[in-house]
Amino acid sequence: MQTMRYINLLDKASHVKTSKCFVYNNTIIFAVPKDKVSKAIGPSAVNIKKLQEKLGKKVRIISQVNDKYDAGRFIGDVVSPVRFKSVEVSDGMVIITAGSNQSKASLIGRNKRRLIELSKIIKDTFSIEVKVV
Repeated sequence: MQTMRYINLLDKASHVKTSKCFVYNNTIIFAVPKDKVSKAIGPSAVNIKKLQEKLGKKVRIISQVNDKYDAGRFIGDVVSPVRFKSVEVSDGMVIITAGSNQSKASLIGRNKRRLIELSKIIKDTFSIEVKVV
């Protein structure tokens, strides 16, 4: 129900329809079609500011992906500003190579909270598992 509320608020604020909404690291992230991203953000990010004010949380808008081979870009958009070395998609598994220990810690989070959130997002979007190395 909460997700539907967020999607309806985005639609009212920006007149952009989407079905992808999720929470990662206390930020509400909307995945909208690539050609609608600027419309969803609005001039001078006015739509995002409205949503953040109403919801009391940070809001980000990223471009939607079509297949699992765009998973690297999608994951990069979700976990931004955290950087990682590479993403490999193979046989129902996404392997994220973090590079440094700090990046790995940021991707996993305290008590694996961020890893669990990211795993759920990737499972819902691509139907594949996530592993961070």
